[in-house]
Amino acid sequence: MDTPLLSQKNSAISWLTFDQLEDSLKSNPKQVFVVFYADWCAYCHEMDRVTFTDLEVALLLNNDYYALRMDVETTDTIYFGEQLFINERTKRRNPVHQIALMMASRRGKPFSLPAMVIFDEKFAARERYFQFLSAEQLIAILKGS
Repeated sequence: MDTPLLSQKNSAISWLTFDQLEDSLKSNPKQVFVVFYADWCAYCHEMDRVTFTDLEVALLLNNDYYALRMDVETTDTIYFGEQLFINERTKRRNPVHQIALMMASRRGKPFSLPAMVIFDEKFAARERYFQFLSAEQLIAILKGS
């Protein structure tokens, strides 16, 4: 039986926006975990259901990281790091937002979901993952970072 804390999707993780992240990094530098998803991504939904509702995952993300979750198809304009990011691809078949492409791209490979990026305290990308991660796998990654 789920605890009340975990009964709502992703309710245990304190997900930030890019605005909140920028302010938080200025006042208290900490590692950052960013996950990119889309509504059509089955593995993203599975991570929401299984991985991100795990109590240990939530505790690690809330205590040791700033956690950010972003729909790659958003049409929102995002101002982050003194730069403006938009979704230039809104009229295309695969409308991935600029900021997702910048943060989670891989040389020579197409963008794929789920995409997760771990940044250090100075917001330098340290690790990138482009696959479903179970709670156990993500815990091991978060503890090793």
